[in-house]
Amino acid sequence: MDIQYGFLYDAARCIQCRTCELACTSTRSIEPGVKWRWVIESWSGDYPHITRTFFSMACMHCEKPACVSSCSAGVIRKRDNDGIVVVDVEKCDGCRDCAVACPYHVPQFGKDGKMQKCDFCTGIHSGPACVESCPTEALGYGLLDELLKRPGKTNKLMDGNTKPSIVIVTPPLNSGVRSF
Repeated sequence: MDIQYGFLYDAARCIQCRTCELACTSTRSIEPGVKWRWVIESWSGDYPHITRTFFSMACMHCEKPACVSSCSAGVIRKRDNDGIVVVDVEKCDGCRDCAVACPYHVPQFGKDGKMQKCDFCTGIHSGPACVESCPTEALGYGLLDELLKRPGKTNKLMDGNTKPSIVIVTPPLNSGVRSF
């Protein structure tokens, strides 16, 4: 595969407003209790030097998605034309093997017991609703190669065995901001 779309996240721009969550939920009419995008927070350090960091989480559309290889029903696939990982919800048998395999705990299950997750708003939007709604442009999307070359700050791919398609914007060392 030559083309891989991904997300970009800039923790220094994120104001934890959770507009990305709301845009995703309302655009996709996701049932209560199920989230395709959510903001997580983590704490690190030792008192009194404690840092709180946020990360807008969704499917990572990994280069090597563990959910695809674990799906015995074969309903999860990585598209050749853009690298987006999609699920055929109608054919899902609800076995939850994908949830066990995903190191990021992304697969969600609704009342019908079938897996669902972010699909980049494929077919319903000009771009992901979470990105388009972000008031501070902390989220971005596009071709991974282009996201990595965005000027101004250091951009790097998120680490992980599945090679997540997430570009993390790293602030300059003297900024005092720590990114996820």
